[in-house]
Amino acid sequence: MDNPSVVARVGALLRAVGAAEQASTTDLARAAGIARPTAHRLLTSLSDEGLIDRDVKTGRWALGPELYLLGASAANRYDITGQARDILDRLARDTGESAFLSARRGDETVCVLSQEGSFPLRSHVLHEGIRFPLGVASAGLVVLSHLPARDVDDYFSRADLESDWGEAHSESSTRRRIEVTLQTGYAVNPGLLVEGSFGIGAAVFDRSGRPAWALSLTGVETRFRPERLPTLGATLLDAAHLLSKRLQL
Repeated sequence: MDNPSVVARVGALLRAVGAAEQASTTDLARAAGIARPTAHRLLTSLSDEGLIDRDVKTGRWALGPELYLLGASAANRYDITGQARDILDRLARDTGESAFLSARRGDETVCVLSQEGSFPLRSHVLHEGIRFPLGVASAGLVVLSHLPARDVDDYFSRADLESDWGEAHSESSTRRRIEVTLQTGYAVNPGLLVEGSFGIGAAVFDRSGRPAWALSLTGVETRFRPERLPTLGATLLDAAHLLSKRLQL
């Protein structure tokens, strides 16, 4: 029987590799929370299987060709980017901000699709492949906010956002943002990750009515003034509602 701890470590390493364009063994070990020698051994084994690839010049790791083939096979079941692309394009065009689609994966959201807006100043917090815990960034906050209350309580019983993301992500602060999110329908990240970088997100629901994805807009603070947020929020909610309906057909 496979050792669960080994499987968990491999999974953590693959997610860490996927979150960066290329990364060193040391960076990946730190991101996965495992010792560097163990990380190097596992990375080498994954490379032998074609699941990751190593640049011979820099020694940095990236996702490999075998993962691409596996992902292509899984796309028929899990990929909604084809159904979301035109909605994302319209969001970016109508608002001028960069638009993103994130998917919930367990206790995280992962950005799976992006479209740059026309406004020249951009926030670079979000990019395809990056992961955030639920409650962090506008996508993670809006997904967490729309989970059943019992699921939210269970999440906070095992998650310690404050230790990794600072006092602004304490349970009490996050719960206050959840309350506001439920009142407005959309979540706002007022520069909590990078000063001056704002985001706003709306949940997309699956056929069972659970928040499985999120649409979000990001940009610089001057583009997300309080007087503009309701307009952006309404636009985002309309787009999220359209995508939710499309996915339920």
